[in-house]
Amino acid sequence: MTRTNVLMLAGGFFLIILFDLFQNQNAMAQNQIPLEDFFKNPEKTSYQISPDGKYFSYMAPYESRMNIFVQKVGKDKATRLTSETDRDIAGYYWANPGRLLYLKDDGGDENYSVYGVDKNGKNLKCLTCFEGVRTQIIDDLKDIPDEIIVGLNKRVPQVFDPYRLNIESGEMTMLAENPGDVQGWMTDHEGKLRVAIAIVDGVNTQIRYRDTEEDEFVPVLTTNFKESVNPAFFDFDNKNVYATSNLGRDKQAVVLFDIANGKELEVLYENDDYDVSSVFYSRKRKVLTSASFTSWKRERHFFDKETGQLFDRLKKDLGDYELGISAISKDENMYMVRTYSDRSLGAYYLYNKKDDKLEKIHDVSPWLDENKMASVYPIKYTARDGLVIPGYITLPKGLTMETAKNLPVVINPHGGPWARDNWGFNPEIQFLANRGYAVLQMNFRGSTGYGREFMEKSFKQWGLTMQNDITDGVYWLINQGIADKDKVAIYGGSYGGYAVLQGCVVTPTLYAAAIDYVGVSNLFTFMQTIPPYWEPMLEMMYEMVGNPVTDAVQFEATSPALNADKIMTPLFVAQGANDPRVNIDESDQIVEALKKRHIDVEYLVKDNEGHGFRNEENRFDFYRSMEKFLGTYLK
Repeated sequence: MTRTNVLMLAGGFFLIILFDLFQNQNAMAQNQIPLEDFFKNPEKTSYQISPDGKYFSYMAPYESRMNIFVQKVGKDKATRLTSETDRDIAGYYWANPGRLLYLKDDGGDENYSVYGVDKNGKNLKCLTCFEGVRTQIIDDLKDIPDEIIVGLNKRVPQVFDPYRLNIESGEMTMLAENPGDVQGWMTDHEGKLRVAIAIVDGVNTQIRYRDTEEDEFVPVLTTNFKESVNPAFFDFDNKNVYATSNLGRDKQAVVLFDIANGKELEVLYENDDYDVSSVFYSRKRKVLTSASFTSWKRERHFFDKETGQLFDRLKKDLGDYELGISAISKDENMYMVRTYSDRSLGAYYLYNKKDDKLEKIHDVSPWLDENKMASVYPIKYTARDGLVIPGYITLPKGLTMETAKNLPVVINPHGGPWARDNWGFNPEIQFLANRGYAVLQMNFRGSTGYGREFMEKSFKQWGLTMQNDITDGVYWLINQGIADKDKVAIYGGSYGGYAVLQGCVVTPTLYAAAIDYVGVSNLFTFMQTIPPYWEPMLEMMYEMVGNPVTDAVQFEATSPALNADKIMTPLFVAQGANDPRVNIDESDQIVEALKKRHIDVEYLVKDNEGHGFRNEENRFDFYRSMEKFLGTYLK
């Protein structure tokens, strides 16, 4: 064969490769879903049932903001109750058969106020509108129609006092004065305030109890915050409480707890591998019904045969979808059921238990075809010190773990950091997968649900072993052949944003691009600008994150803004100007430090947002910028 023939043959192969590449790119372009479809407000969501079971309610857009609508069961016409146009309603619920309550803040400042409105849209009233004050719902008092118990920090910004609030008149009565360390309150089934949970000396958790509202609270159990008893609700004699507890064990278990004497009476359910996170009961039948925990999916343990049969009945019609019950009528005959999966935001169904009738109410996002979405796979890998790190990988549609090779990848560490990623539909992850990226989410040490030991391994490890867990996930992907080592980006919000910046410091050549969303950049200034109601827990934060005085050397080494001279990665930073948790100064610092060194940094600030972008148009701007940024450096 002549040299000319060899060149012609080689050229033919080259043309075939180019043709295949063109075909792949063309197919990806044809399957590309509009960005807005992932991030626009749902058509209808957050469905609930009125206590009498005659109406259902939901949230839907009105002038691009999520507002409340009410519809009579069996009818087609709905009534819009609210007309908020500056910001989405943060959440709502039925207070009684005729009135609903909702929470809203101003510009993302998280100083939520409670508003009340009748089911016909009349008598709308703000019940806790005090400037600079945050409202907490302590108890919705389902058996007392016109009252709720709220917590307000209007007396002292650092602590919340409990008040009994009349939702018609707005009249309030203080039930106890917070001595300065109480972080939570609990009532019995008659709505009497009888339990207080305090943080003593900043690091010890103390349960305080009283028999009646005329008595003084008395300490009954004090433990270091690493051990905890979390009262869920009183038993049906209003004597003992059901709780989750890790006293003397690694994992949280469901227990019956003698609240008056501070002792566990009985372990009702525990899982060897995971913390039990929630426990539920039937208000009507007065029985314990179920407990839930999360392995790679949510799982349930049933205490009650009737509840187990209910879920079996629903699964018979709803198939392989995961499901949850979001609301129940007072007579426990009408159920609002929500389905979901890794590829679908799911739908809402109304189940009439008496008639055994399951009726589909609405798909949450009908414009998203789940057949075009990517699957989310559970994975595990071993960190450099031998700790097994669980997580999830999402691959572009059509690829499997066996066929995914040399892909551009986005590493996505979660916020918190004492939180965790879960299996389910995540619009960010599906958007990135639709654009051709694989996405790795890892539950690094400190992530919740895996027990006390796994949690404590994260203490004072911001930017150290916690960061290694993320880095080791990148190396695992590269060694698996899934990731193109030259096309790895990292994106995260809050603590995840901190991990993005620290990753750029400690592994400056590992990432081709980085996106920091409301992330911490300087541990010193972060500790100085926490919200006032975090201050009672400051000693605990010192033990978990570090002390800016005694751990100053470590803080200097693990604060990205103070080590910006090591950053070479192109960076995109997004921040809400009113963020009460991660002050805008955190983003300003890192941007200014990099601009001084002429590092490519893009900065997006929204003046009407806080810790994450809630308004639809701001979400669009952020993800458009993200898409363009990743396309520049990874494609």
